[in-house]
Amino acid sequence: MIFEVAVIFLALLWALSLWMFLNHSKRQRELAAQQAEGDALRDQRIKDLSKRLDDYQNGTVRMGEAIHDLRETLATLPDRLERLEQRDPSSVTFSQAAKLVGMGASVSELTETCGLTRAEAELMSKLHRSE
Repeated sequence: MIFEVAVIFLALLWALSLWMFLNHSKRQRELAAQQAEGDALRDQRIKDLSKRLDDYQNGTVRMGEAIHDLRETLATLPDRLERLEQRDPSSVTFSQAAKLVGMGASVSELTETCGLTRAEAELMSKLHRSE
């Protein structure tokens, strides 16, 4: 009788151990699946961020090249402007008159300040007020 009770007890203990092992294995598989899903989401996010960073870097490089080109273009402008002003001194007067008209100067102020004739001052006033 003790032998039968011991066998039954061991069988129950074995069944309980098997059940606990199966539950533990199931939980481990679920955790592994969740971890794999999280890893996949993280990897995708890293790829997306990497692509965005590459796009940003490429844009920055293109912008730097454009700035360099503009700097080269603008470097010659002061010399060219100076040559233009020296070549035709009256053009400076007209550019000054255009600026004054833009600021609201009258025809008489243009004739006094820039040395223009009245007809030139009226023409400048009409041309640059319509802009």
